[in-house]
Amino acid sequence: MERRTFIKGAAALSSMVILKPGTVFGSRANSAVQLGIIGCGDRGTAVISSMSKHTNINIVAMADLLPDKLQKAKATLDKLNADKGFPAIQKGSMYQGSRAYLQLLQNRNVDAVLISSPAYTHPEFMEAAVAAGKHVYCEKPVAPDVDGCKRVERVGESVQGRVSVVVGFQIRHATPYVEMVKRIQRGDIGDVLNAQLYYFSSEIQLKPYSDIPYDEARIRNHFHFRDLSGGILLDQGIHMIDVCNWALQGHPLSAIGTGSNNRGAEFGDAWNNYQAIYEYPNGTHVSFHCSQIGKQFGDVCARFIGTKGIAEAHYSGGVFITGDNAWDSGVLRQEAKVTPEQQAAGIFLSSLHDADANKEKAFINSIQSGNYLNETRSGSRSTLSAILGRQAAEGAKRVSWEEMIFSNEKIDHHLDLQQFDKA
Repeated sequence: MERRTFIKGAAALSSMVILKPGTVFGSRANSAVQLGIIGCGDRGTAVISSMSKHTNINIVAMADLLPDKLQKAKATLDKLNADKGFPAIQKGSMYQGSRAYLQLLQNRNVDAVLISSPAYTHPEFMEAAVAAGKHVYCEKPVAPDVDGCKRVERVGESVQGRVSVVVGFQIRHATPYVEMVKRIQRGDIGDVLNAQLYYFSSEIQLKPYSDIPYDEARIRNHFHFRDLSGGILLDQGIHMIDVCNWALQGHPLSAIGTGSNNRGAEFGDAWNNYQAIYEYPNGTHVSFHCSQIGKQFGDVCARFIGTKGIAEAHYSGGVFITGDNAWDSGVLRQEAKVTPEQQAAGIFLSSLHDADANKEKAFINSIQSGNYLNETRSGSRSTLSAILGRQAAEGAKRVSWEEMIFSNEKIDHHLDLQQFDKA
């Protein structure tokens, strides 16, 4: 589907007479939030499974470009509903093809949507969802390019308190990180002079790509294509960039960088490593290293060096401060198994043990309470910060924030999505 078709569909929804979401939901204030999912792959299924476990939702609709994704996910989603006494998703509320997301958004039973489709779809899908009056939980990144980020920010400006729109940066809801950032911002480590960020991941295995159409092969392996996913810096490394923006309360001013795909791509063109040096306001310099190589998952860390101490947070390896105002979150710093007794006492191995649940509860609670959230600007700025590093690395030059913004980078995914529609 060409972009103009996306926009035409969203505009058609905008012209509909739509009840205010708060009014619609208020008629069943004591019932579950009726949720639809757009993008039924592994990530989307995992997020909605966690959301069903931790919040009061009823999954009523699902949409995907590919029919096998729908069928595979349906069994899982129906069980999630059954475990809570809700019915299975009706066949008429399962939508497949290039217009599936628009059909789901026209379903009046849907209060909110989880957008967990590939990154190249996020701006269009978010625009259409807000135009349809739906609350939105969109996975990161908000877009693979500068133009898409600007579109998402315009969506946020148009919301005007009518719906909640959140972005999947769940680390901002992880209790150890929340406490660490609070201490950094109140001055416990003094003036932050430097920061070190890294995300060392194992490679993502290729899914079968021969004997199927090229566009389908690319979509099924979208993480391996820069134009579809944004690349590893936007897909994974962005989490540490978001933590840095959050802790420093701003975005970078410029970046220099490098990187490559040094394994030789069997299928795909995304680089497997990036290194960047960011300059933030007040002379704070941040080094960033992101890789997706080999079979072994490495460490993920954000470390902030200040005049009075050092704060650092690892996915597994502790969250703590050393220096004048020492503090420890209680997350174990060494590789070990946590016993049920330790977990009951609040001792965990992972610093993200409550991140997903807290993020999902915040989203659903905002809908139920009417205190709507709008994370479009922070989500866009973290995505743009990652794009800044990507542009610097791929261009092998220093790039300023202003240059990146005015570049109006707009990536064409070169996909014919209508071929996936039923005849």
